[in-house]
Amino acid sequence: MKLIKLDAIDSTNDFLKGLSATEELENFTVVTAENQTKGRGQMGAVWNSEKSKNLIMSVFVKDLLVGVEAIYNFNIATTLTLIQVLKTFNIPNLSIKWPNDIMSANFKIAGILIENSFKSDGTISSVIGIGLNVNQTDFENLPKASSMAVVVNSTFDKDELVVLIVERLKVNLGLVASNPEYLWNEYFKLLFKKGIPMPFKTETEKAFMGIIQGVTQKGKLVVLLEDDTFAEYDIKEIQMLY
Repeated sequence: MKLIKLDAIDSTNDFLKGLSATEELENFTVVTAENQTKGRGQMGAVWNSEKSKNLIMSVFVKDLLVGVEAIYNFNIATTLTLIQVLKTFNIPNLSIKWPNDIMSANFKIAGILIENSFKSDGTISSVIGIGLNVNQTDFENLPKASSMAVVVNSTFDKDELVVLIVERLKVNLGLVASNPEYLWNEYFKLLFKKGIPMPFKTETEKAFMGIIQGVTQKGKLVVLLEDDTFAEYDIKEIQMLY
């Protein structure tokens, strides 16, 4: 594992994408930063992190994804990686809030942003961005956020976490080709609020009740509506109110 440590950067994902465009990177090259000024979540959402307290990392992966139909499997493999690593530190009540936020009870402790590049020869490379709240304890104005330190009242070694995450990521990304059914089954088991009636709202602020049933192969959320019909929603089309 090649590790590049930065003090401050606008975005570790952007840095790693730029690096991969100018030189041949080895698989699982990792970039970490103590501070990220323009961290991003899904669909341009902002990821805020207190300097030096949390784990901000991006991982370059190539030659593991074959075909666009398996793209969402990378999300699943990565979310399961974080769940499995966090379990080793006894972080309780872990679940995955669709599509790829990691929750402890009702609080978000990690988010993932995966960006894929498609080359003319058909190969696909990916940059997997991970933001994990580790030792930050002040979440003023972020009522739905928490951290490993808050949840178990302890502090953690971020360098150790990097190694553990990459080791587990190698295993799980290998399963994308060899055993995707296992990844999907585990992902479904861990879906936040699955099978529970929950309020949602649409992009146009229309409120409705629904029950999460699962996720399609393309990553759309499947919701059972009050009229007993099923609807599929893409990222940012609906928001769960919890």
